Amino acid sequence: METDISPTLDPRRWIAFAVVLAAGFMDLLDVTIVNVAVPSIQRDLGAAYSEIEWIIAAYVLSFAAVLITGGRLGDIYGRKRLFLVGMAGFTAASLACGIASSPALLIGSRFVQGAMAGLMVPQILAIIRVTFPKSERAKAIAIYSGVGGSASAVGLSLGGLLVQWNLLDLGWRPIFLVNVPVGVAALAAAAVVMRDSRSTHAPRLDIVGMVLAVSAVLLLVYPLTEGRRLHWPAWTFVMMGAAALTFVVFGVYERWRARTVGSPLIDLELFRSRPFTVGLASWGLFWIGFGGFFLIWTLFMQAGLGWSPMRAGLTSVFFAVGAGIGAGVSVSVLAPRFGKWVLLAGGLITMGGFGLYGAMAAHYESDFASWQMVLPLLVTGIGFGIVVAPTIDMLLGQIPDREAGAASGLLNTGQQLGMALGVALVGILFFAQLDHDSARGVDSVAAQTRTELAATGLPEPAQDQILAGFRACVRDRSAEVDPSVVPASCQSTPGDPRIAQTLASAGKDANAVNFAHTFDYTMVWGIGLMALVCLGFLALPRDTRLEQHEIEADDEELVTV
Repeated sequence: METDISPTLDPRRWIAFAVVLAAGFMDLLDVTIVNVAVPSIQRDLGAAYSEIEWIIAAYVLSFAAVLITGGRLGDIYGRKRLFLVGMAGFTAASLACGIASSPALLIGSRFVQGAMAGLMVPQILAIIRVTFPKSERAKAIAIYSGVGGSASAVGLSLGGLLVQWNLLDLGWRPIFLVNVPVGVAALAAAAVVMRDSRSTHAPRLDIVGMVLAVSAVLLLVYPLTEGRRLHWPAWTFVMMGAAALTFVVFGVYERWRARTVGSPLIDLELFRSRPFTVGLASWGLFWIGFGGFFLIWTLFMQAGLGWSPMRAGLTSVFFAVGAGIGAGVSVSVLAPRFGKWVLLAGGLITMGGFGLYGAMAAHYESDFASWQMVLPLLVTGIGFGIVVAPTIDMLLGQIPDREAGAASGLLNTGQQLGMALGVALVGILFFAQLDHDSARGVDSVAAQTRTELAATGLPEPAQDQILAGFRACVRDRSAEVDPSVVPASCQSTPGDPRIAQTLASAGKDANAVNFAHTFDYTMVWGIGLMALVCLGFLALPRDTRLEQHEIEADDEELVTV
């Protein structure tokens, strides 16, 4: 008998769902909200660029490392209990981030914040899985997926607004402090309205498996987050090789434990389900694509076009709107009728959105306006939502309730590792192409710049010398790992303010042109990844059904009987 599912439906299940939804939103918000506050944090704390990178990476690193373990701990000790522990720790760590007085304290607090999210987040999908009947589960997952998919974009918007508003003269600190009242309210509500659940088979704690899983994830994610900044020293590749070996050892150990002691951290029998295995692989590839997209999209708007955090954030709202539409329509209308073909359609729409966005960027270059981004962002967001919601439903639908926590941990780990890989791989591609193609921007503004220099009365040899220095400055700036560094070739300033103004304007336009075409070039990578995701969906068995589809099919059989 499965005690995971109550014999009578919990009348407060939708209230409990609202609580876990708020928790999931807070977590996903914190992945991106820091990005727009980087300049403010750097100025206020006097942080070096490497410390800023760690403020961003610490959260993802500890989050990804704890996720699988967090899911299994919920199966053993109770999902409500782990959710409350994780939420309390996340809230306290958010407060510590908000009052941090040095980069080191902020980095440490972000590590704790990510680890607590790793305890909290796997419980969310597990709670949905065991709280709702099949007839309501797809709807709940669709709402969760839509909100979750929107959170990354909303994080950019909210972060930009909070920094711009400078509430109580606190600068960047409200981006963390805003979690405190929300976390306290969610804790109080969860304690009252949430039912506890755990695996009926009372699995024992797999300490060795936990150590191996955490070690493997850290060995993989750490060099990915640090590699580009350090120009990929040999030890980064050694660590990634060690990560692959550790994953193999983990798999061998888990198989041995399942045969002997029992209660492995991950039940490898889950992978006997072809829909689950293929779906999980496609899910990881999907997030590699979107991890890279979120990175270069933010870079293009802020570092390329020179937009303020608030403008970039508000523009990103259209992606969030599209994600909400796609998630809602896919599960409630399309998935019950068309099954796995909905996932394929979502991948194709995403490919179209990527292609449209890249082509428009290359066409408009420095003149790309916010309103012109509405269409490609809506299309991309809709494709994103159409894929995310049914895929989560499909993956959770392949596993028994007793493994809900472990499967949720795998699902979230696949997402986080995918995003980390996407950021690392696309970062390499993007910055290499930006460096390689830096002459394009200079060539596009050279004629106009020469005309304006001539208007100041400069002789032609002096114009040639200035343009040569300008070209070197643009090239060196494109090659910098730290965008806040001013290369030596850019530090000499002309005495004539008219010349300085001309070069500043030309530099801004040249930079925008370089970023626009590099963005277009890199979107081809995203299109290729989405093509692989579509192939993965095509490889699913013909009879693979989403849970909502299965329910309606069962109902039809009952009616015909």
